[in-house]
Amino acid sequence: MQLMRIGNPGQEKPVVRVDDDSYVDVSDLVTDYDADFFANGYDALRAQVAQRRAAGATHRFDGVRIGAPIARPHQILCIGLNYSDHAAETGQAVPDEPILFTKSPNTMVGPYDEVRLPRGGDKTDWEVELGIVIGRRASYLAGPDEARDHIAGFVLVNDVSERAFQLERGGQWSKGKSAATFNPAGPWVATPDEIADVGELGMWLDVNGVRRQTGSTSTMIFDPYFIVHYLSQFMVLEPGDLINTGTPPGVGMGLEPPVFLAEGDVMELGIDGLGSQRQRVLAASVS
Repeated sequence: MQLMRIGNPGQEKPVVRVDDDSYVDVSDLVTDYDADFFANGYDALRAQVAQRRAAGATHRFDGVRIGAPIARPHQILCIGLNYSDHAAETGQAVPDEPILFTKSPNTMVGPYDEVRLPRGGDKTDWEVELGIVIGRRASYLAGPDEARDHIAGFVLVNDVSERAFQLERGGQWSKGKSAATFNPAGPWVATPDEIADVGELGMWLDVNGVRRQTGSTSTMIFDPYFIVHYLSQFMVLEPGDLINTGTPPGVGMGLEPPVFLAEGDVMELGIDGLGSQRQRVLAASVS
């Protein structure tokens, strides 16, 4: 299934995507795609959606806003330098263990919502990433194989970053990752059965029509199953949590000379099987 949420910010309802034009409304069956939903699994929903599709009970998107496909998670965890070719472009060594930082959960917005530059920042950057949505409470998992049973699905995310805050303000990566609007997500969460091989997904990102990132999850250093297992050794992962798993090369910081986002720029990005996003960049808020 491809899980989506549609509607105005704060008023989104859960639906299941049929194709680019249509969806099945499941808001009478599911309160939201939140911790309770993912903890209880979705087999029953899958059967009900199949029945409704067979009966022709589908609706057209018709310009409705598409929101982030999961409700605000308990936490957003991020893995840094997780692509060998991205580590090379930054001049840093391939890490021996996953580099972990956090991102404020209230950074999440829809895939087509605007991204706002933060006040005091002048080096805002882009990062197309594969996101993991946790499906079951995970603590001290025995290994990557067990982690497979704790993943609810995968999602496209843009890990927007303010490099000046991240690298020049005391060495705390979370400072550069947690500004408002800095985690566009969606348009859908693909359940694992929708993805034939999560280790062979093409990824891309354009800025103003210029291709900046072209990559593949095949160059990941630590795959999603290892990441979930690894993180469970240090913390409890809750249903609905989001893990951003790193970005391929082509970020603005790695260009010669570096290129960063400005008011009016447009980012477009996508991952095979997970759809595409588009965000216009707005100036910093004055209030």
